[in-house]
Amino acid sequence: MTSDPIAKRLLLFSPAGVLRSVLPLRRAAARLGRLGFAVETDEAAALKTQRFAGDDEARLAALHRVAAARPSVALATRGGYGLTRLLDRIDWKRIAKSVEGGTRWVGMSDMTSLQLGLLAHSGGVTWAGPLACDDFGRSESEGGVDDVTQACFMEAMSGELEAVGFRTEAAFDGLEARGVLWGGNLCVVNSLLATPHFPRIRSGILFLEDVNEHPYRVERNLLQLQQAGVLDAQRAIVLGAFTAWKKSPNDRGYSLKTAIARVRAATKTPILTGLPFGHVPTKVSLPVGARVRLLVDGRDAFIGW
Repeated sequence: MTSDPIAKRLLLFSPAGVLRSVLPLRRAAARLGRLGFAVETDEAAALKTQRFAGDDEARLAALHRVAAARPSVALATRGGYGLTRLLDRIDWKRIAKSVEGGTRWVGMSDMTSLQLGLLAHSGGVTWAGPLACDDFGRSESEGGVDDVTQACFMEAMSGELEAVGFRTEAAFDGLEARGVLWGGNLCVVNSLLATPHFPRIRSGILFLEDVNEHPYRVERNLLQLQQAGVLDAQRAIVLGAFTAWKKSPNDRGYSLKTAIARVRAATKTPILTGLPFGHVPTKVSLPVGARVRLLVDGRDAFIGW
């Protein structure tokens, strides 16, 4: 990071789900401040309307306000649901201009809608990465801030991060693929299919994760992407974490591994697992929309840009 406080300006905003408490937001702001950012919180970040962080008009205005402010980092407080309601009314040119002006939009989960919508309408790189409250707002009793997540985020925001690595299965030794990195939350990606907000990426590297989705739902969503021609059009699929689902008495041996094997049998595109990304404490930061190179050496996989 540069020593110029303007270059380190970080703005917290809430584009989707309601903040049940402002304490995680305050903890996140304090921690990010200690990391060297000049932290500001959008005026509407703590609004509450049903399950949303303010009504649709308030959240849409917040997005456009953040874009106009052009901070160095625009970090979403949390995900949840809400951005889908706004997609048809977002001024994508305004968001794109902020990216051109140096703003790094960061988040995951429901933020996938904004990241892929921007990619579909205007191009431009955003960052799939931590959320303020979920990652920087946890109390010490809840585990605090994950060291890897924080370090990766800091390097990404300073421009120093050039690659991430992870362990995958042995079957992909020697694999090399180049293309645009895109993806995010699996259910959100699928919700964009057949809309103007779905990026038509061919020969890309598609990464996916999800939470609270049983493996049969993961399989169904992946097969929908395959049947829509999306999976076969990619160079590689990279799966992150699929967490917080519960086994069912109906499973009878069916598992996430079973689901992935079924999808692998349906597509010619290699499907790797092990990416440290998703609704988990330890997550990397990934440049959505950047051209990347995927390399696998033994079980060691690397995504570089």
